[in-house]
Amino acid sequence: MEVVGLLCLAVVVLSWGFLWFGDYSERMESQEQSGLLGAGNRTLLVIAHPDDEAMFFAPTVLGLTRLRRRVSLLCFSAGNYYNQGEIRKKELVQSCDVLGIPPSSVMIIDNRDFPDDPYMQWDTQHVASILLQHIERNGINLVVTFDAGGVSGHSNHVALYAAVRTLHSEGKLPKGCSVLTLQSVNVLRKYISLLDLPLSLLHTRDVLFVLTSKEVAQAKRAMSCHHSQLLWFRRLYVLFSRYMRINSLNFL
Repeated sequence: MEVVGLLCLAVVVLSWGFLWFGDYSERMESQEQSGLLGAGNRTLLVIAHPDDEAMFFAPTVLGLTRLRRRVSLLCFSAGNYYNQGEIRKKELVQSCDVLGIPPSSVMIIDNRDFPDDPYMQWDTQHVASILLQHIERNGINLVVTFDAGGVSGHSNHVALYAAVRTLHSEGKLPKGCSVLTLQSVNVLRKYISLLDLPLSLLHTRDVLFVLTSKEVAQAKRAMSCHHSQLLWFRRLYVLFSRYMRINSLNFL
């Protein structure tokens, strides 16, 4: 009986979520019109490794595209931890193309100073300096990256947050340039897919992107471009992770 009760509860939650989703796009449009995402149209997604854009940020990229914002991407490493850097760079460009980011808007920093290594600490000032140059050169007015938890806790993810936080706190970002960080959640919430929607609604402070079923398929196609990374546990991630469907983001 307890199992049946839990299943019924799950069905109710999902049904409520899909009913709520009906007016979601309209509400997102009103968010933009009210200036929540800023007046400019140049967004920079800052990631640490090829596949971050699909594994973690697909709802944000597709949501911003839905709002007709121009998105470019800056990746701080080639993902060469297993000596697959050249393969992974090509996979990243293919994935971005599926998500609507053209190859000309993708920049990959393949530098020994930023190795793909969870045990290496990237220099905050060095990351911040390169990032600021890219922001100024391209007239970026919205930066999107990880929060202090880095979603998975990876030190390279956290390093990007530290750099952006430094630029923000020291007032070095250009006037009118805002920063959105992707909210990290606990392991339970991370792997309950759309069942996390009610909690996301309650705990999202600023911006929430939820994908339609068509967009979820698009996000999965983007992730499938990363053939070198599709081990069994990542296939399970694609099936169950909320980050393939929902992104909660907060402004610094």
